[in-house]
Amino acid sequence: MRRLLAGGATVLAVLIGLSGSALAQSAQTLPIPGYEAAKDVPGAKDLPDPSVTYKVVFDIGKAASKPDEVNPGLLSLVRYFNTLAKYGVPADHRKIAVVFHQDATDIVQNNEAFKARNGGHDNPNIALIQSMKKAGVDLRVCGQAVLSRKIDPQTIQPEIELDLWALTTLARSSHQRWSE
Repeated sequence: MRRLLAGGATVLAVLIGLSGSALAQSAQTLPIPGYEAAKDVPGAKDLPDPSVTYKVVFDIGKAASKPDEVNPGLLSLVRYFNTLAKYGVPADHRKIAVVFHQDATDIVQNNEAFKARNGGHDNPNIALIQSMKKAGVDLRVCGQAVLSRKIDPQTIQPEIELDLWALTTLARSSHQRWSE
């Protein structure tokens, strides 16, 4: 009996070790590199389910507190996206979009246009936006905000689509946005 328990403990230790190394490896290969996923919470009941298709639209209408800071809404989106991947949600089950409008609209501009509006500061969001697009995030900007802020549509980063109005884009349910 003692040998059976010892053998079971060894198997359990190996499984725990494999599980930990799988999560560690997953953290190294997150779809948006350089940004962490949510921290593990021992005993948490509701974890991302790889069998569920997550259809989420992020509404980003606030700017960062300083023009040389990455927009905090983008940081939340990336953390969520990487968390889904960390827990094994496949890429085709991560249907994530973002709509920029109001004060967040300036971050959609290329670096030259952003610098001209922000005291010579580089746009700190460009690399992250490019990584998000590469990972499969759908990026949209409100056309009404572009017009009201007098942004030349030619200066919008190519990863971002120009929509008529954030209200129209947000009103469309994420269920309608992506077909199965």
